[in-house]
Amino acid sequence: MTTTTLETKRRLVALDVDGTIMHDDGRISEAVIEQVRRIAASGDEITLATGRPVASVIGVLDHLGISPEYVVCSNGAIIIRRDESMEQNYRKEFVVTFDPTSALNTVRSHLPDALYAVEDEHRAFLYTEILPSETGDDPNSRRVRFDELLGGQATRVVVVAPDTEMAEFFDIVKTLGLDHVTYSIGRTAWLDMAPRGVNKAIALEQVRRLLGVERADVVAFGDGRNDIEMLRWAGAAGQGFALGQAPEEVRAIASVVIPSIDEDGVAAVLSRL
Repeated sequence: MTTTTLETKRRLVALDVDGTIMHDDGRISEAVIEQVRRIAASGDEITLATGRPVASVIGVLDHLGISPEYVVCSNGAIIIRRDESMEQNYRKEFVVTFDPTSALNTVRSHLPDALYAVEDEHRAFLYTEILPSETGDDPNSRRVRFDELLGGQATRVVVVAPDTEMAEFFDIVKTLGLDHVTYSIGRTAWLDMAPRGVNKAIALEQVRRLLGVERADVVAFGDGRNDIEMLRWAGAAGQGFALGQAPEEVRAIASVVIPSIDEDGVAAVLSRL
């Protein structure tokens, strides 16, 4: 009985990565790292909930110096669990995939010059052109023809239209009828697609139940449109914090809007938890 009470008093603190704790140049401030490590050492569960693939997420964990029990990757399509018997100390616990063929063909018919990429559960990241911050030197990344992206099973699809204005991009995406996938639009002309019904909130609810954390003891931080469901979920009983530079629709659903990443907003709030 005592053990159960202690478990339910643990907090689950979920952090988006890009734009929330990590700057565009890949830097995480020392203030954020210090507070993340402090929370992890306190007995609360601090984790990541990000659109990044597994290999990239493990790199961020190494940078932060933490080893959460569970981590949400690929916008909720993959949940990994700590397992020290594995080479990188994590194994895939839950995976949801979809066939991206229809969605890719639909988007390409309206954005023929966009950059396209598909990520699968085996860490392969196939792309038609190099995407900012996504490919780099990762040995799992490979440039392919567009038709090689079709017909498989994906955990995530990325579409980037660097020559398209944001307003036009929004208008185009709204007309595509992408009801068979879950999608979100980034700060630029960037579209993320995931299996239908998959998002960070649904994945984190699974994690919360597995950890035995009460709904009132969840805290989440985010800055992007793919964080909206997560912040709404956290704020329903706990707290969902949006960073100051987040788009208006993200800030509107947050429990609290905190200072921007440039002002170390996450570190300031974590220091008070």
